[in-house]
Amino acid sequence: MNERPIGVFDSGVGGLTVFKALEAALPDESMVYLGDTARVPYGTKSPETVARYAREAAHFLARQRVKLLVVACNSASSVGLEALTAEVDFPVVGVIRPGAKAAVELTDSGRIGVIGTRATIDSHAYTHAIRELRPDAEIVSQACPLFVPLAEEGWTHDDVTYRVAERYLTAFEGVEVDAVVLGCTHYPLLKDVIGQTLGSAVRLVDSAESVAAEVAAMLHGDSSLSAEGTPRTADHHFFVTDVPGPFQVVAERFLGRRIERLERASIEGE
Repeated sequence: MNERPIGVFDSGVGGLTVFKALEAALPDESMVYLGDTARVPYGTKSPETVARYAREAAHFLARQRVKLLVVACNSASSVGLEALTAEVDFPVVGVIRPGAKAAVELTDSGRIGVIGTRATIDSHAYTHAIRELRPDAEIVSQACPLFVPLAEEGWTHDDVTYRVAERYLTAFEGVEVDAVVLGCTHYPLLKDVIGQTLGSAVRLVDSAESVAAEVAAMLHGDSSLSAEGTPRTADHHFFVTDVPGPFQVVAERFLGRRIERLERASIEGE
């Protein structure tokens, strides 16, 4: 048994979709969440910059004595996962492969759409991961960079968001995809808008539950789960790299409860 927390890292609030799935799957586990809100979005930045940010986040969370790191950011997962694994002494789990696996399991036709930040789309990480699992898959990718600031702003059902979605998602007209990967952890916050724009025939793939299942299996496999049935309750600690207020508003609305432990942290140069 291991009472150390799980670390969860994202560029902002989007990783809360993964946090929520982990909390549901592993209610006895404490977690430390880091949102790099001072430098969001990652998706418009170079692979080298994103990789550096991911390393700094990992080193910060290492000082919080986490037992496993979930990189709940598709941009960071697509460019920095191998480097992180080599630099830290605890397991690192990304969101790309679990999302690809879920898409392959959901599709009937083999025609799969992927939406994400420019960094994620340009990396072709989902294309490679999907084709490893299903070589004959037809994949159409579309960068949707404005979805991140819209989610951060809390404009999850705004008319502007619907118009932006219609503009981006025309890329799938006539392609007849039957599954679309939400290739950014911010995008599930806009799931209603994306789903209504694409239509009910298209299944949306949110990798959060797949990530949670993989983490649970890893911790169980090496006996690193926290003790179940003890008086101890899970203790969650949130850090952000900019002023906490905006994050707290969105996070509490999304999680449906008050966040008790939220602090500002500096991770540059870690």
